[in-house]
Amino acid sequence: MTRRPALGLATAALCALLALTACQGSPEAGRPNTTPTSPTTTPTPTPTAPSTPTWTPEQEAAITAAKARYTAARAATDAALHSPSTATRAKLEQAGNGGEWIIQVLGDVKFNQDHGWYQEGKVVIESMSAASVTMNGPQPEVRLTVCLDTSKTSIRYQETRKPVPVGPGNGDRHKAQAVLVYAAPVGQTKKMWFFTQEKEAGAC
Repeated sequence: MTRRPALGLATAALCALLALTACQGSPEAGRPNTTPTSPTTTPTPTPTAPSTPTWTPEQEAAITAAKARYTAARAATDAALHSPSTATRAKLEQAGNGGEWIIQVLGDVKFNQDHGWYQEGKVVIESMSAASVTMNGPQPEVRLTVCLDTSKTSIRYQETRKPVPVGPGNGDRHKAQAVLVYAAPVGQTKKMWFFTQEKEAGAC
C-alpha cells in the first residue's frame, strides 16, 4: 500500500509565517488598519443664561406688589418696635406682616416692653430686587433680595432715653432674603401679599 507523505519542515514554516502575518493586522492578510483618528468636528458651545431674568407681565405685577408690601410691613415693624406699649398683632397684620416674621417681631416687641426698651430710628431699605417668582399653586410667592441699612437705629431705655449697651449685631448694612406670599388673612377670603420670612445673607 502506498504511503501518503507527511508534512515537511518547509510546509510547517510557511503556516507559521502566515499565522504571524495575520496576527499583526497586515492589510495583505485582509485586516484593515484600525488606528483611531482625531475628530475634526468643532464642539458645540454651552449656552449661557442671561444675567438678568425676564419676567412676564403677570410676574412683574406680582413683584411690584410684593415690593410695596415689604416696604409697608417694614415700616409697621419699625413703628411697633418704637412704641412697644401700643403695638398690636392686628396692626402688624394689616400692614402685611405674617408667618415666621410676625412671630419674630412680636417676640422682639414683648422683650423690649418687658425690659423698658424701645427702638429709635428706622431701618432704611437701600435696594430691592426679585430673586424668584412662583405664580403656580394656592399661594403665589415672590422672593426678594434686599439691602438694609440699620445705622440710623439704636435701642434705648424708655425712662432715660439713653442707649442700651448691646452687641454689634449684623452690622450697619447687610443683605437679606425676604419671602412674600399671596394669601388670605385668617377668617377672610380676600387675598393680599404677606411678608412671612427673612434670612440674613451677608454684607451688601
